[in-house]
Amino acid sequence: MTNIIYIVADDLGYADLGCYGGREAQFGRVSPNIDRLAEEGMMFQEGYANSPVCSPTRFALMTMAYQYRLRGALEEPINSRSKGSSTLGLPPHIPTLPSQLKKAGYYTGLIGKWHLGYPPHFGPRASGYDEFYGIMAGGVDYFTHQSGRGDHDLWINEEEHEEIGYLTDLLSERAVEFVNRRAAAAREGTPFFLSLHYTAPHWPWETRDDGELAGEISKSSLFHLDGGNIHTYRRMIHHMDEGIGQLMAALEAQGLADDTLIVFTSDNGGERFSDSWPLVGGKMDLTEGGIRVPWIVRWPGVVKPGSVSLQHCMTMDWSRTLLEAGGGKINPEYPVDGVSLLPVLRGEIESFERPMYWRMNHRGQRALRLGDYKYLKVDDHEYLFNVTVDARERANLAKREPERLEAMREQWLAWNDTIPQIPEDATVSLGYSVKDMPQR
Repeated sequence: MTNIIYIVADDLGYADLGCYGGREAQFGRVSPNIDRLAEEGMMFQEGYANSPVCSPTRFALMTMAYQYRLRGALEEPINSRSKGSSTLGLPPHIPTLPSQLKKAGYYTGLIGKWHLGYPPHFGPRASGYDEFYGIMAGGVDYFTHQSGRGDHDLWINEEEHEEIGYLTDLLSERAVEFVNRRAAAAREGTPFFLSLHYTAPHWPWETRDDGELAGEISKSSLFHLDGGNIHTYRRMIHHMDEGIGQLMAALEAQGLADDTLIVFTSDNGGERFSDSWPLVGGKMDLTEGGIRVPWIVRWPGVVKPGSVSLQHCMTMDWSRTLLEAGGGKINPEYPVDGVSLLPVLRGEIESFERPMYWRMNHRGQRALRLGDYKYLKVDDHEYLFNVTVDARERANLAKREPERLEAMREQWLAWNDTIPQIPEDATVSLGYSVKDMPQR
């Protein structure tokens, strides 16, 4: 059986990585180890996140279904004010990717960010993980490990855990330890599923050499709106990349590198220091920069090294794919919306049609990607783009092709009728005002 590692960056821009066109000539190489994954595997150029913001995408990742089907995912995103809520989280009875892989014989672990509700009602081990090391909130200081409310937020399973260190490095070290500890069992027939969900390069803007900033940030705002720069941001990505290199070295040392399927992505588009060229927009936007993200898969013996795919896909598709790759089964009482990408990964087909839908309470946004075209609505303004030739979404074809616009609008409305509507108490809970975000 194949070991599986699902690596998720936080707020990484589409072009931040060298393999996706990162600006190495100007700033230096930032992601050699992630680039190596692409060189040894397949890179998807038109892959998407289920949402342009954190926790809704993670609901889709876990359930393999559109996040809108669960109340907690209608928050954009869940924030620390939901502590104690019995409704804003991932219900333990819902089948998940880790719970179904566990039934298939996998040992499961989450290292990193959970962001799907707080104990005692919710938590990683209640939703299929055998072990957990990481944070419950959407973001914490990299050194103090405090959330936006000032609460300590580093856990081992259900217990709060005190540990000194830069969070990105702590997560990487724990992932290496996990592989080394589970290697013998994996060789003997008990594979592992490891979710490695970094907080990098999410704010606050701190490198591993910026420990003195932690105290200043805790006294002002964790969101660090007055801090950071492109150089700090890129170093944060590089710290994560170094950890992924250490993880790969551990797999090779244990003789597991050829028996492990690795997927790398981001939970949504980037923030203000991100590089998303040629896309526009970012986190919270249904423009391409908010939802188109890196997707890289390395699977020796299955995926052709150095290959590039134009297959359309989104977060829940990858989770469904990993479940199928691991021999897990869908619970028929909880059907999923994700589709398997295995035929593409195996080279059996080049691509297949994959309609993809989005909805955001923030600014009344809606989107549908269908073939080359994308229907987009923002603030009551409708757009139609051919994003294959106009990825920057600058040539609005709505007046030129009114019939296509109407057809795609009606298709989106028909889909929207099949999912729960946004309740009146749902909020856009970034934790800071949207007006504080830089204009794009």
